[in-house]
Amino acid sequence: MNYCATALRRGGVVAYPTEAVWGLGCNPWDRSAVAKLLELKVRSPRKGLIVIGADIRSLTPFIGEPLSENVRLLEQAIAARPEPITWLVPAARAVPSWVKGVYSSVAMRITQHPPAVALCRAYGGAIISSSANRSASPPATTAAQVRRYFGYRIDALLPGAVGRLIRPTPIMDLYTGEMLRA
Repeated sequence: MNYCATALRRGGVVAYPTEAVWGLGCNPWDRSAVAKLLELKVRSPRKGLIVIGADIRSLTPFIGEPLSENVRLLEQAIAARPEPITWLVPAARAVPSWVKGVYSSVAMRITQHPPAVALCRAYGGAIISSSANRSASPPATTAAQVRRYFGYRIDALLPGAVGRLIRPTPIMDLYTGEMLRA
């Protein structure tokens, strides 16, 4: 675990199990780390990325104004729908374009999957969470698939198994309730 957290702090890209698939993560504030992740995935920076954290506090730097109102709405949404959901929330001004893409919102989730929670806590904050695959390829569901996709071009791999979800988490707009990914 500490090896993965250290890799994140040093600007690396880490693979780790999430609720449904393997994810690739990095420090969301580190432009070169995010560029490396996007290059591995062959993903456009215009699309934006998901940020995960172990708790609301770790996601607060990404949440836009009015902060207290948006945090309250997010807490209510999570309480009403406790299953893993990625929420689109108005982005703070400080959120870089390499995280939110061309959008004014940021996609975020409080992860409940023990390995991902432990990784966020060991790292000390929120991390990028993007499926471990090249764009248009199926997401990896095992560590062996991650290695087939990326070999040793990732900086660390956190052992563990994915959760019980069959598909990646749904994405919903916090304000409209619109489901953007079922």
